[in-house]
Parts: sequence; C-alpha cells; structure tokens
Amino acid sequence: MTNAPEKGVDRLLAIMAKLRTPGDGCPWDVEQTYKTIAPYTVEEAYEVADAIERHDLPALKEELGDLLFQVVFHARMAEEEGAFNFEDVASAVSDKMIRRHPHVFGDENMRSADEQTKAWEEQKADERAAKGEQSLLADVPLGLPGMTRAVKLQKRAARVGFDWTQIEDVLAKLDEEVRELAEAAQSKDEDAIEDEFGDLLFVIANVARHLKVDPEAATRRANEKFSRRFRYIEESMKKAGRDINEASLDEMEALWVEAKKLEQE
Repeated sequence: MTNAPEKGVDRLLAIMAKLRTPGDGCPWDVEQTYKTIAPYTVEEAYEVADAIERHDLPALKEELGDLLFQVVFHARMAEEEGAFNFEDVASAVSDKMIRRHPHVFGDENMRSADEQTKAWEEQKADERAAKGEQSLLADVPLGLPGMTRAVKLQKRAARVGFDWTQIEDVLAKLDEEVRELAEAAQSKDEDAIEDEFGDLLFVIANVARHLKVDPEAATRRANEKFSRRFRYIEESMKKAGRDINEASLDEMEALWVEAKKLEQE
C-alpha cells in the first residue's frame, strides 16, 4: 500500500524542505537567509493588499498562497537551525488568539468592537511588560511603511493622553510644518529640508489618524487616480496622432481636466 499524497500545508512544507535540501534542492533557495527573504515577504504582503484593493478574489487566493510560502520559508530556515518550526508558529499564534479573545474562548462577557480594540491593546501592553519592554513604542516594527508606523506611534502615545483632541489643532500644526519646510527650502540646506519634510509627513499621518483615514490606502487611491488620468492623456494624444513628448504642459493640463470631468459624470 502506498502512502496517500500529501495535501495542503503538509505538501507545501514538504516542497519547502526539498527546495532547501543542499545538493538535491534549488541552489537559490538553499543560499537564502531571513534577511535576503524579508524583502520578498514584504512585497507579497503588499500584493495581497493590492488584490484586495482591486476586489480580485482569484488573485487574492494566489497572493495569499505566495504570502503563506514566505511564512513556510522562514519557518523552514528556523527549523534547520533548531529554533522552531511551522507547527510552533501555528501553535504560538493560536495560543495568542485564544489569550486575546477571552470573551470568545473564555468566561468573559461579549465585547463590542471598540471594547475589544481597547482590551487587545491592553493585552499587548501586558505582553510587552512580560518581555521587559518598558516603552509604549517598543514593539512598533521598524520595517513598517513610514506612514503606517507614524500612525501606530501616534496611537500608542495617544493612549496616555499625548495627543490633540481637535482636528483643528492638527491642521494648524500642518500649516506650521508647511511654513517650516518652505523656510528650509529657501535655505538650500539638504539636511534641514529632509528633516522638515519628515515632520510634514508625520503631521499628515496624524491628520489621517484623526480623520480615521488609512494614509497608505489614501496614497494608493491617489496613485491610481493619477495613473488613470495620465493614461487618458496618453490615449488622447495617441488618438490625435500626436507624440506625448511633443505636447505642451497646457495641452496635457487641459486633457487632465477633461479626464477629471469624465470621472465626475
């Protein structure tokens, strides 16, 4: 009797083990490390987000598989070092989810979404304290996109009252940072320009947080809007038998306004 073929996660784990086997596996996969694979892990997470943004479920299935492969890759490298394996990863996150949802898996009363968010943050704070991490900001990952990390840092600080209570105050700070950036630009001091530009972006993230807007999602939306309108300019020039490289700024601006009006109809 032959063994039944492996399916699902077991099959993926076996494939990963084979790829990482020196001599019999893939030379590229064998030579990878956590550090070299990390950029691919981040990229795959973004591709998952992109599929969600486009409401493309077939693509989402594929991209989730690619992201799962990244988890398996890291877990396999850790297993080779004797640190942990995929089962340990799955068990650890299962334990964490049960621990953080006592209203579902324990005896606590059911919570509202807002109550669960507050309790979740309190649980994370207890976990940080257990690890000896004293700062509220200790475990905000450095590898997050800048605006996302800014929002998380601000949320943590807001928990102890270090926050503006009115959006008008944040907008006033935004005006202040714009003026300081203009002054830095006048000085031609590149370090000062970068510093003030960073301050401006940080306040913009704060504006987004107060307005309950995801700055990364808003930026992706703006990028797609720009791409869509610029493609309209390109297509319009092509239909007119014109080379876009020969178009004046006024001509392209007129087509941009035209594209904007068409979107609003």
